[in-house]
Amino acid sequence: MSNYRDDLPQLGDRLFLTDGGIETTLIFQDGLDLPDFAAFPLLERPEGELALARYFLGYAEIAQHHHTGLVLESATWRASSDWGKRLGFDSVRLARANRLAIRMLERIRRRYERETGPIVISGCVGPRGDGYVPANSMSADEARAYHAAQMATFASTGADMVTAITMNYVEEAIGVARAAREAGMPVAISFTVETDGNLPTGQPLRQAILQVDCETGAAPAYYMVNCAHPSHFAGMLDEQASWTRRVRGIRANASCRSHAELNEASDLDAGDPLKLARDYAALKHRLPWLNVFGGCCGTDHRHVDAIASACAPLFARNAA
Repeated sequence: MSNYRDDLPQLGDRLFLTDGGIETTLIFQDGLDLPDFAAFPLLERPEGELALARYFLGYAEIAQHHHTGLVLESATWRASSDWGKRLGFDSVRLARANRLAIRMLERIRRRYERETGPIVISGCVGPRGDGYVPANSMSADEARAYHAAQMATFASTGADMVTAITMNYVEEAIGVARAAREAGMPVAISFTVETDGNLPTGQPLRQAILQVDCETGAAPAYYMVNCAHPSHFAGMLDEQASWTRRVRGIRANASCRSHAELNEASDLDAGDPLKLARDYAALKHRLPWLNVFGGCCGTDHRHVDAIASACAPLFARNAA
C-alpha cells in the first residue's frame, strides 16, 4: 500500500490533478439531494456510495489518460461535528463516515495507481461555519480543538494528508494547521477569496498565508486557492514574491459570479471549460511551481480534462 505521509509527491514538479465541484456535480448533474451541501451521508446508502465511486473513478480515468499524478479528496467537507449533528450523526457514526470515505479512495488507488502517477489520498476538512461567510468565527485555539476529532480519525486511516478546503478566515486556518500537526498529518490550506482577491474578512491573501506560516512554524505543506474564479485572484499572485511560492494548487470555480451571487443562484453556472483551462495555463506559465490543479463549484470532469490538456505540455516544457 502506498504511504506518502512522510514525502508528499506533489511537492515535486509533476502535474497532479484533483477533482472538481463534487457537491454541485452530485446535485445538478446526478440529481441527488444533499442537505447542508453534505456529500458524506451518501456513504451510508448503496446508491449513494455508487454515485460517489462513479464520480471519483472519472477523475482517476482522466489522470490515467494524461499520465498525471492525482490527489483524491475525500467526500468529507461537511463531516465535522457541528454539521454532523445537524444531519443526525453522533460522534461514532461521524467517525465511521470519515473512515468509509477514505476506504473508498484506497480502493480506487489500488485499482489505478499502476496506470497513473502517484495517487495521494487526502482527508478533506471544511469550515465549521458557512463556506463563504466568516460568521461566528473562532479563535485559533477553538478551531484547533474543533477540528482535532476529524484529524485524529484521518490519522487512523490510510489517508496521506488532510486538506482544509474553503478556509475563509485566518484563525480557523491556523487552528486546522495546528490540529493536523498534533495528529501527525501533513496539511494543505486552501483559502477562498472574494472578487477583489481578498478573503471574505477583507484580509489580503498574502497576509493570511504569511500569518498562518508565522503562527504555525510554516506547518502547512503548501497552500491552495479555491472557490473563486481565476479572474478574482490571479492579479494577487505576484510571481516575484516569496510568499506566492507557498501556493501550489488551484481549484477555481467555473463561474465568474461572486459568492453572494452563487448563494442566490438557482442554476448551475458551468462556465466555459476551455476558457477556464486557458486561465489555468496562463497561471502556470507565470507561476511555474503551480502543480495541483482541480476545480470547485460548477466544475466537473470536462473542466479538469480540459485543464490537464492545456497544462500538461507546460510541465513537459519545464522538464525539458
